[in-house]
Amino acid sequence: MTPSPLPLSVLDLVPVSQGSSGPQAIANSVSLAQAADAAGYTRYWIAEHHNTSSVVSSAPEILIGVLATHTQRIRVGSGGIMLPNHAPLKVAENFRTLEALAPGRIDLGIGRAPGTDGVTALALRGSQEALHRDDLPDQLAELRAYSGQEDGAEGYFPAGHPLGAVRASPVDVPLPPIYLLGSSTYSAQLAAHLGYGFAFAYHFSAAAAGEAMSLYRQNFRPSAQLAAPHAILATVAVAADTQPEAERLASSLGLMFLNIRRGQSRPIPSPEEALAYPYSAAERVFVQSYRATQTVGTPQQVRSELEALAARYGADEIMITAALHSHAARVRSYELIAEAFALGRSQPALAGAASD
Repeated sequence: MTPSPLPLSVLDLVPVSQGSSGPQAIANSVSLAQAADAAGYTRYWIAEHHNTSSVVSSAPEILIGVLATHTQRIRVGSGGIMLPNHAPLKVAENFRTLEALAPGRIDLGIGRAPGTDGVTALALRGSQEALHRDDLPDQLAELRAYSGQEDGAEGYFPAGHPLGAVRASPVDVPLPPIYLLGSSTYSAQLAAHLGYGFAFAYHFSAAAAGEAMSLYRQNFRPSAQLAAPHAILATVAVAADTQPEAERLASSLGLMFLNIRRGQSRPIPSPEEALAYPYSAAERVFVQSYRATQTVGTPQQVRSELEALAARYGADEIMITAALHSHAARVRSYELIAEAFALGRSQPALAGAASD
């Protein structure tokens, strides 16, 4: 089988399955990261979400440290840290510390959405003013300045700045590469302007993908971090030995997404629950429209569709998410996709790599 030139990565929300628990979900993510490491995936990113029963990714910076210590080769990072929820200094300190723990293997993916509902966002940000403030460019500039990376040049805050004496520790460790995440054109254009990598959330905003990815490439300005644009497309992909089995596994995702859109915080349903659920006509249309954005099938079908998706949107890398109810099925899906792309053949040999 010919290796694909298309890099694949993993986006993990640390899903909690019906009948399972938060601690088990975290253990499952460690297991999946080890399997992805051994299989040849490029990165493993953890998303930030709060106040939900379906995922336990409220502290991605902690999970990144755990996953980095349990893997050997794969890059580990955030997909992403929602910067308005945090003080830029603390983000700089967290990720410089992570970089010290796993040099050259950490990514700092940043988003601007709250990753939760409005009330929880208020609890995170502390005031109505902070909740409604739209100053991501200023926050990014502060984040870079704490790490000697203001506007892509070496240096800290300008002379006379009130925060000029503040440094993010450890001071002798660089900030990891920054990627901006988005589901619209805003982050695409900001990432292009700053010369950062860009990751687009195709899995819940497919309609905006074409314009966002195009604007990113057209407006990209080389920076100290990147000489050329690097666009990642995040999407749902599920593989199994047969198409019917893949569809059965993916049925959980439709009901999960419907619950999210209805504001219902529930663990990931089983395929049996999803297939037996009495969808209304409107709900069925909604679930079918969500299914149309997914790649579900046999390994070779998934490879063909993902390669076509990357070509259509000009993606340099595909990032796969799949919050399946069964952990074993989720690991197997990622392994089957890696085999179909022959990822292991394009990666350096792994000496004693951890496995599931």
